[in-house]
Amino acid sequence: MPERIPVVEKILSANDRLALENRAKIDAAGLFSINIMASPGAGKTSLIEQTVRALGKKYRIGMINGDILTSLDADRAAAAGAVAVQINTGGDCHLDAVMLHSALNQLDLNNLDLLIIENVGNLICPAEFRLGTHKNVIVASIPEGDDKPHKYPSMYRGADVLILNKIDLLPYVPFRMDFFRQGVEVLNPGVTQLNLSCSSGEGLAAWYTWLESNLTLKNG
Repeated sequence: MPERIPVVEKILSANDRLALENRAKIDAAGLFSINIMASPGAGKTSLIEQTVRALGKKYRIGMINGDILTSLDADRAAAAGAVAVQINTGGDCHLDAVMLHSALNQLDLNNLDLLIIENVGNLICPAEFRLGTHKNVIVASIPEGDDKPHKYPSMYRGADVLILNKIDLLPYVPFRMDFFRQGVEVLNPGVTQLNLSCSSGEGLAAWYTWLESNLTLKNG
C-alpha cells in the first residue's frame, strides 16, 4: 500500500525547498535579512519606520511588506527612506517562500545591506512558513496582554529575538511581565528580549545595536 503524505506536509516541504533558494539568493548578495512577525497593531511598521530613519544613512535598507489588500505599510516604509516592495496576498494570512521569491526579483539585492520582511499581521500562520531570511523577529506589545506566549506557542518558539513594544503604556495597562516572560522561557529558553517603545524611543538603541551586530557579522 503506498504511503500517504498529508497535503499540508507536501506544501510545507515545497515551501522549505524554495526558502533555501531564497536564502541562497540573499546570501549571494551579501545582505542580512529579517522576518518581522506580529499581530495587527503590535507596531511592526512603526518599528520599521524608526529603524529606517535611524540606520538609513549608514545602511541601504530594503523592505518587503505582506498585506492582504493595501500598500499602506509599504508606503510608510518608503516615505521613511526604504526601498519598498508590496506583496498583496489576496486573502492569505501569511507570506510564504513563493511570494518572497517573486518579490526578491523586484529588488536590486546587490545594492542593499539590510532586507526587512514585514509579514502579514497574524499570530498563527506565519510561524509555519519559512521564507529564507536569516532571523525571525517577533513583536509583541503591552496592550495585547501578557498571555500571548501561552496562547500562540508556535510563533514564540521560532523567534530569534523578541521585541516587547509600547512599554510606555505599562503604568496604564495591566501586564504581568513575569507571567509573560515565563511563557516565553518555556518555549524559547534564553531568547533575547528587547523592551522598547516606538513612540517614546525608549529601548530603541538596543534594537539598533542588535541589528548592527548582525550586519557586521554578515559583512565580516
